[in-house]
Amino acid sequence: MLPEDCVSTILSFTSPLDVCRSSAVSSTFSSAAESDVVWERFLPSDYHQLLLRLVKTTTNSDFYTKKELYFHLCNPLLLDGGTKSFKIEKSSGKKSYLLSARELLITWGDEPMYWSWKHVKESRFAEVVELRTISWLEIHGKIRTQMLSSNTTYSAYLVMNISNRAYGLDTAPFEISVNVGNRQVSYGTVCVSGYDKNKMQEKIMKQTLKTTPFVEEKKNVIISERNDGWVEIKLGEFFTGENDDEEVKMSLTETKGYHLKAGLVIEGIEVRPNIKH
Repeated sequence: MLPEDCVSTILSFTSPLDVCRSSAVSSTFSSAAESDVVWERFLPSDYHQLLLRLVKTTTNSDFYTKKELYFHLCNPLLLDGGTKSFKIEKSSGKKSYLLSARELLITWGDEPMYWSWKHVKESRFAEVVELRTISWLEIHGKIRTQMLSSNTTYSAYLVMNISNRAYGLDTAPFEISVNVGNRQVSYGTVCVSGYDKNKMQEKIMKQTLKTTPFVEEKKNVIISERNDGWVEIKLGEFFTGENDDEEVKMSLTETKGYHLKAGLVIEGIEVRPNIKH
């Protein structure tokens, strides 16, 4: 009996998943679920600025409804000249970013003796970087909490592969950490064993994280395979506040072993919300 615009307003206080389910209730709900009032609320508050930062492609056309725009942003889209990838999680509207290798601070990353920049077909970015040989390994990424969704627990992942010529990666543990502002909220070590890309599921990370109370401790974590041809190492977790704007620093380093290692292929660092299924 409620007017359709009233139903739309009510639905806008739920979630994208709830709205899609509610559309099956009745024709009134179905029509209300298409309203711009609903989907405007689910879009990121800074979506106008995000659209201006998109790399222009033939698929980035004008959108006639906010719902069409919402689902377009659920696909990975390149930003800032192709150095970042952005998307929103379909069920919640939470923002995710993948920072390309060019966005990271990699010690001696521009020295051809140590690192090799190249294009690979599996990557969405123009370049990835492969470790040729080095004894001092430092990979750092950073992002501001204001770029992310507020009041959300995020995880940071190093997105990578291991080449067939890899060696020395399991000789000493890598140190992993996440800092928010001047606080270290997650840290630990990981050890990689095995290099066969065809048996990537057998690569085991022995990982111990020491964290603040909101971060769950993880042990014996498997290097996770992704659906985009890469694998990932979890670097840690952090929580974004309501209106905070702090710098998040994410790192993977190995600077104590003083032995040569090679074969890491780095696509970037992904920061994505923890989604409960």
